[in-house]
Amino acid sequence: MERIADALSPASLEEALTMLASRRDAIPIAGGTNVVVALREGVHWGKALVDVSRLAELRGVGRQGDEIVVGGGTTLAAILESDLIAAEGRPLHQAARAFANPLVRNRATVAGNLVDASPAADTAPALLALGADVALASVHGERWVPLNEFFRGPNQTVRRPDELLIAVRWPVPPPRSAGAFHKLALRKGTACSVLSVAVMIQLDGHGVVAQARIALGAAAPQPIRARAAEEALVDGRLTPTTIGVAAGLASQAAQPIDDVRSTGDYRRRMVAVVTRRLLAQVMDELE
Repeated sequence: MERIADALSPASLEEALTMLASRRDAIPIAGGTNVVVALREGVHWGKALVDVSRLAELRGVGRQGDEIVVGGGTTLAAILESDLIAAEGRPLHQAARAFANPLVRNRATVAGNLVDASPAADTAPALLALGADVALASVHGERWVPLNEFFRGPNQTVRRPDELLIAVRWPVPPPRSAGAFHKLALRKGTACSVLSVAVMIQLDGHGVVAQARIALGAAAPQPIRARAAEEALVDGRLTPTTIGVAAGLASQAAQPIDDVRSTGDYRRRMVAVVTRRLLAQVMDELE
């Protein structure tokens, strides 16, 4: 484990951003469920830790106009306890339920899970299905980035070293919308995803699909949207036939690998199975 020379405790978000700007060898840390493991494995090169876990500015769940906004420092336990998330961000609420175990959920944060950029990050497919953006802040200002443009590969994002992911937002789902998330893992507790899928469907007043999002985790080098599968559903009705077509296209979008948890072939086949089941569940809810 590389030795950390300094442990910095900013009293405000402004101070934290100043520290990151002045110390390019600094690593932000909140829950530490990813960072500490990476430090032990010698992945991080940083010489200083900037502890943002106590910053109230980074925590909270609320509605601002027509959007749901979640602070980057909000824990997965808080997500799971939020009635607002359960009502207006169901895929994320379900992802929080499947996330690790209570001890980890009490520490792990939304921002940490996204910034780590694991292909198997549980919150990523859920937030992709919700159409989320993330806010990145530095001493130079704040920028919002669509989550589907945030990931660049395994453990790679567009976040600069001097930036913090301070918030996530998504539109309040309109009437006649429904979504769901499901994770396959080798065991129920503290298990990395073998595969995860999240869907979000909106119907118009005539029962036609106005918008569809299908997101995959642990099925490619980064969390992805299955665009062709989404397009196959839009402007049509949810039926067993259209759901089957979309599930097949979602499977084709996957670029899975073989690893200690699964083979790529199994993952690809299960993308179709899980996508079909989630879309069928949404179809039943919207009828």
